[in-house]
Amino acid sequence: MKKTLLLIFLFIFLSQKQALAVNDQPRPYISFQPDLLSWDEVNEMIPRKSTFTVIDIDSGQSFKVQRRAGSGHADVQPLTKNDTKMMKNIYNGKWSWRRRAVFILVDDRLIPASMHGMPHGAGAIQNGFPGHFCIHFSGSTTHRTRKFDLSHHVMILKAGGKFDDYIATLSAKEILNIFLITTKNNDKQLMERISISNINKNDNSNEVLDNIEGMKWTIKKSKEDHDFPLVSTFPVETKIYLDEVGPVKITQTFTLIRTSLFSPWKVIRDPFVTELNETGR
Repeated sequence: MKKTLLLIFLFIFLSQKQALAVNDQPRPYISFQPDLLSWDEVNEMIPRKSTFTVIDIDSGQSFKVQRRAGSGHADVQPLTKNDTKMMKNIYNGKWSWRRRAVFILVDDRLIPASMHGMPHGAGAIQNGFPGHFCIHFSGSTTHRTRKFDLSHHVMILKAGGKFDDYIATLSAKEILNIFLITTKNNDKQLMERISISNINKNDNSNEVLDNIEGMKWTIKKSKEDHDFPLVSTFPVETKIYLDEVGPVKITQTFTLIRTSLFSPWKVIRDPFVTELNETGR
């Protein structure tokens, strides 16, 4: 019980610190409200061979693309070699499956979406891009499973300003799954909104998160303290692909806490970061 109360006290303290930090975040590059449109609507707006602009939300950088195909989402290609260069720059010079929150600009409308940065399949434009990549919208599905991709969904919600509403009612297990998704996508802004840390931001311990190139995980059954339902723990088996290291396996017990039965869950991420640093050496 003492340990549980200590965790709650730590959570309240760190939450107050993070609330101040959020207020210090830079203002978004776009100052007006985007339209969170469904894929059915967007599909009509961007017919095949139409061109439009993609705006990366975190960096503010943009490039033009042409839609080539896609039934459940848009299969697109950068329009020119310069557009390919800009897209690769957004991904820090390396193609990646990481999802990123974006807007697409069609005429005078901004539409929240999510893209990944990995060339695959066929390509038909002389643009230096070996294939095409995918852009998902609200209600999009993958071609293979015909189901929505949760990782893209999270980024669409971020782009549309709906992420906080989405996580407000999620269970502890669901929040943990979203945390692992944001970790895989290296989206520190979203990660910090659903987790707490006692690691100083000037400490380089968190830099290991930048080296994650891919993740797979299995969340095991909770060991929740039913006498005090403000703390929940889950063993998680992860296979993580670290840049310049390769695949590593980590079994880590995650602890989640909340301040009341009506408050959102938060993941305590420090043990995971510490284990990742030790494993990746």
